[in-house]
Amino acid sequence: MSLQRKHHFIEELKRHYGEIIAGARGAEVGTAQAASTLQGEARSREDTKGAVEFGRMSNAHKKRRERAVREVDQIVSFATAGLPSYRPTAKVGLGALVDVSIEDDDGSEERTVFLLPVGAGTELTGPGADGFILVVTPKSPVGRGLMGACTGDSFEISTGDIDREWTIIDVC
Repeated sequence: MSLQRKHHFIEELKRHYGEIIAGARGAEVGTAQAASTLQGEARSREDTKGAVEFGRMSNAHKKRRERAVREVDQIVSFATAGLPSYRPTAKVGLGALVDVSIEDDDGSEERTVFLLPVGAGTELTGPGADGFILVVTPKSPVGRGLMGACTGDSFEISTGDIDREWTIIDVC
């Protein structure tokens, strides 16, 4: 069942990236057209500056789209190579679904995170809209705390003046 869930989340992440790519492409084309129109109709120095700014925005959208394409390619390659299945006693690595308990001064909550090479911060919906998971990467503080840890291990992450203790409940 966990491999089916993982494949579901990979498909959700690919759809998410598809939306990013489509949105960035639309913004890229729109701002490029605005730059071209403004440049062609420029009557003042301010018009020319505006055209240059639209050109810069178009380039920024292009870079965002290209980055999203690279990241979705990484996800596809990672999933194609075979999503790993972890025993509950295994050390956490890429491709692990990890249930954690997060405690701070206000209490505790449980979350499920999916450790992947890209997609940090993306929240995905479970099969049949059954819960949510958060994608983390090994570069993030949470990902660094998870990598190589086992069920029962804990680590602390401080953000601002809030300290949270993360404890691994389950790995699959």
